[in-house]
Amino acid sequence: MKKKTKVMWNVGLIGGLLLLLFVLEQILPSGSMLFTVLKKGAIYALVAVSMNLLNGFTGLFSLGQAGFMLLGAYTYGILTIPVESRASVYQYFNGGIVQFAIPVPLALIAGGIIAAICAYLIGLPVLRLKSDYLAIATLGFAEIIRAVFQWDKLGPLTNGSNLLRNFPAFKSVLYPFIVSGICIAIIVMLINSTYGRAFKAIRDDEIAAEAMGINLAHHKRLAFVISSFFAGISGGLLAMYQTTIQASMFKSAMTYEILLIVVIGGIGSVTGSCISSFLFIACSEWWLRFLDNDNLYIGSFHVPFLRAGFRKVVFAVIIMCIVLFYRKGIMGDKEFSIEGIANFFRNRFKKKKVTEGGASK
Repeated sequence: MKKKTKVMWNVGLIGGLLLLLFVLEQILPSGSMLFTVLKKGAIYALVAVSMNLLNGFTGLFSLGQAGFMLLGAYTYGILTIPVESRASVYQYFNGGIVQFAIPVPLALIAGGIIAAICAYLIGLPVLRLKSDYLAIATLGFAEIIRAVFQWDKLGPLTNGSNLLRNFPAFKSVLYPFIVSGICIAIIVMLINSTYGRAFKAIRDDEIAAEAMGINLAHHKRLAFVISSFFAGISGGLLAMYQTTIQASMFKSAMTYEILLIVVIGGIGSVTGSCISSFLFIACSEWWLRFLDNDNLYIGSFHVPFLRAGFRKVVFAVIIMCIVLFYRKGIMGDKEFSIEGIANFFRNRFKKKKVTEGGASK
């Protein structure tokens, strides 16, 4: 498939998806669970791809995504709360110390930049560690930053343990899709660049990569900073989705969820992370909700065992089955592409033609 045709197909698919989302918004009620899954799924797709850039493509086992999302969310909230609302939001801290507001796009980028700066500073000592030690160190950073942001001494800036609210939120499902789509496209271009090839070389064999002239410390730090930047943007989007921010939301369980999405989708697959994020959100927040209803009847038969929280048990079993039968994840290290689908059907058609020819003989 020619490059020009490939680009046209991709643009057509993206345009068709956005058009479909626009039509759904006009048809379905705004409170539909479908929109909840789509909005949150788009946000989680971005943070999962950013984590995959680090864990899947560079081979660095980091568990600090929740901390970087917290930095992005708080930066966004602090910089976009209208001046007239700050007295009510920071009611225990005399209106706070920030007395201005900036546009939403700039605040999202600022959230990513703050997360990236912190990642650079943390990465200087931490990236010398490897494997489980790096994971423990980054997880510790996420827990420390969550505790710091609840410290009352920082209340004039972070509002302490109180909620941040009254900042702008998106209403259309198109907004998180467009922002996440642009960010994921940038990550894909990075992966396909010379830097991306250097990341993969480090993942496959650090000694060989260094022998080929790749600066390990520089490229590891670069991957860590870029991953954190996009995690910060996803944190800002999550704040817009939830309409409130509190540091206690960004617990280590959030990082584990993101890591689970990456593993289910396939470590080293961007499209796998995107697909699994929507499946994860749909299963955990929509499709399995009926399992929490202890008064479920099928006709006159009362379904036993159903209790509040039972969906989590079933969800855990489903995840175990996926991991057992798809050890490399849904997509493995492969990517969804128009060319791949066309080749699949072309090969199936050729096999069918050969089989029919052999049968006729």
